[in-house]
Amino acid sequence: MIRIASRFLLSLSLLCAALSPCQAQDKGPLVLAAASLQESLTDAANAWATKKHPRPVISFAGSSALARQIGAGAPADIFISADEPWMDDVANKGLIRPGTRISFLANKLVLVAPANSGARIAIKPGFPLARALGNGRLAMADPDAVPAGKYGKAALTQLGVWPSVEGKVARAENVRAALTLVERGEAPFGIVYATDAMASKGVRVIGTFPANSHPPITYPIALLKSATSTDAEPFRRFLISREGKAIFARYGFTAK
Repeated sequence: MIRIASRFLLSLSLLCAALSPCQAQDKGPLVLAAASLQESLTDAANAWATKKHPRPVISFAGSSALARQIGAGAPADIFISADEPWMDDVANKGLIRPGTRISFLANKLVLVAPANSGARIAIKPGFPLARALGNGRLAMADPDAVPAGKYGKAALTQLGVWPSVEGKVARAENVRAALTLVERGEAPFGIVYATDAMASKGVRVIGTFPANSHPPITYPIALLKSATSTDAEPFRRFLISREGKAIFARYGFTAK
């Protein structure tokens, strides 16, 4: 009986090795996510793994870079963008599963300075940011492509400040890279998400940009058509659940 059982288990193992569905069950989903989700999404992935699921693999970068990778055929299961336009870009190419897109988080935009800076400046129409910068640079994610930079440019434009600081912008590849420039003192000011500032001990918040000075900061999530992990859709549902949103709330995000 032992020999028969052993042969049965061996046959079952070989069958699972040969069939992609069995392989998919053992593989955690590959998630491409906006850089600003680094701590919160990592925590959510750890929580998911404690529920006896394979731990998701997460790649963080600027939403623009991730959307381009998906468009170029990069295999992934889930995409989480820091704005709607880059999710639109992926959707318009027919690369997301119908019915799986939902905006589930919101954020705020803040002006930060190094933690040891004594700078004070009130964010209002025409505020003297260029003068405060002096010969320094304003750290921002690329305002022509990356969501955090686009939101920042929109806010500064609405407040009538953009023309005076455009030539002083230090363009970073994503919002975390912009944050690092301020943390290191390489830029006297930076524009990042409130959650990024909350995650860093190296910066302090100078002020929060008015919500009406820029488009709403929302995070859409969707399952990609290239998804192969059978755990991808359950993990997506976990992230948008009350339990999942509570994890993000601990890191300063607002649930939608």
